[in-house]
Amino acid sequence: MGLHRHSNELLPERRVISGEHGSRVVRRGRRFGRVTRQKFSLWVFLLAALFLLYMVVFGLKLLFHGKLEGNVSVSQEGSVSVSQERSVLISQGRSVSVSQEVQQDLLASSVRKPPGSKHRKQHFPCEVALAESVDYIVEPWEFMNFSLFSLQYIDQEENPSQNILFEPKFGGHQTLFEREQSFYAKNQTLHCGFIKGPPGYPNTGFDLDENDKAYMRTCKVAVSSCIFGSSDFLRRPTSKRISEYSKKNVCFVMFVDKQTLSKLSLEGHVPDGGGNIGLWRIVIVSNFPYEDMRRTGKVPKFLSHRLFPLSRYSIWLDSKMRLNTDPMLIIEHFLWRTKSEYAISNHYDRHCVWEEVLQNKRLNKYNHTAIDEQFNFYQSDGLKKFDPSDPNTPLPSYVPEGSFIVRAHTPMSNLFSCLWFNEVDRFTSRDQLSFAYTYLKLKRMNPDRPFYLNMFKDCERRALAKLFRHRAALSPPSAT
Repeated sequence: MGLHRHSNELLPERRVISGEHGSRVVRRGRRFGRVTRQKFSLWVFLLAALFLLYMVVFGLKLLFHGKLEGNVSVSQEGSVSVSQERSVLISQGRSVSVSQEVQQDLLASSVRKPPGSKHRKQHFPCEVALAESVDYIVEPWEFMNFSLFSLQYIDQEENPSQNILFEPKFGGHQTLFEREQSFYAKNQTLHCGFIKGPPGYPNTGFDLDENDKAYMRTCKVAVSSCIFGSSDFLRRPTSKRISEYSKKNVCFVMFVDKQTLSKLSLEGHVPDGGGNIGLWRIVIVSNFPYEDMRRTGKVPKFLSHRLFPLSRYSIWLDSKMRLNTDPMLIIEHFLWRTKSEYAISNHYDRHCVWEEVLQNKRLNKYNHTAIDEQFNFYQSDGLKKFDPSDPNTPLPSYVPEGSFIVRAHTPMSNLFSCLWFNEVDRFTSRDQLSFAYTYLKLKRMNPDRPFYLNMFKDCERRALAKLFRHRAALSPPSAT
């Protein structure tokens, strides 16, 4: 029967069972509910534990996969992302063709960053106030009125002592006295590469085809770069940003060796009947003058006035860069507008040669003993630390970012280029170590003949050309 408390709440029914051992109250409903709740709670706990374990394992895998997915388009198999995108577009019924240039950009970005690169500072381009069009620029009539003197170059050396151990060198055998005299801005004949040995001796290197030499003698404005040892992809200048005037009047020359040309051909870059790949005129270099390919690369970098003897202006850009700006606009902005005869950007991170020396050693860029010999020589000849607080500091930085150089082929500019090259020939191929010393010594020894060098900001350099990573890193040379 139902019983009630003092309130109207109905209490659960109880059954009383009598027996030998007395009576006991059986609460079936409450026991059944307790057992059910216990089992249900156990199942819920087990399911929750399984679900939590599943999410932990699957979540970590998803997170890891997400990180990899962010890199898969720039992985070592850089063409994967291209093929995936192509298959998606084809499945949608659209035709697609991925250019070699796009694939190379993806492959280039796939080059692994060096250890610790995630901690590097990020550097970005900044605005450069270029003229709107080449139609609006005119070369100032008085622009080339800089210091005037005559430079001639040694093209052959003799073996006066008939030394049987004599070996001709591309840079010649410059004595310390000749080196000292060469810093004077005066009428002179100096060492500046391309020096042959006596008759009967082998050629010293950097041999070019006569047809290519004839072509380069026609250039009035030259843009040049080089790829040796298949160390880079071919970066074609962005054609839509190059004016028709520059396409017709500017020589774009890419120096390569046969190994590089073969590699480029396998990647679909085959010169046409005129020897061109896009805007680049491909010029093959035979018989390298140096075992160190970096040092060989300094020949076209510094000696454009020798390679293009009738050119008035030249622009050098490293093979890791793609030119995105009309060369005539660059010349107008960095030379004509500033009344400069040489323009180069400061380094993005370092400004003192002392810092550059330490960095080269830290990264094993060159033999440490050779670096010390060069650095000690410079210090003994007056090289001082860069002091940014000194108002009389002649440059905003003593360390350049040498991947982009704009030059007028004036006597002073040509002399500086020869002097800088001679330092690279005599000491290490790390040209950033010798830049400040060469400039400061030239300035010190010619107080009445100024050299108008424009060192512009690195962010401006980044705005002129797109920067990539090298395809392959060349191993540093051993001590010699």
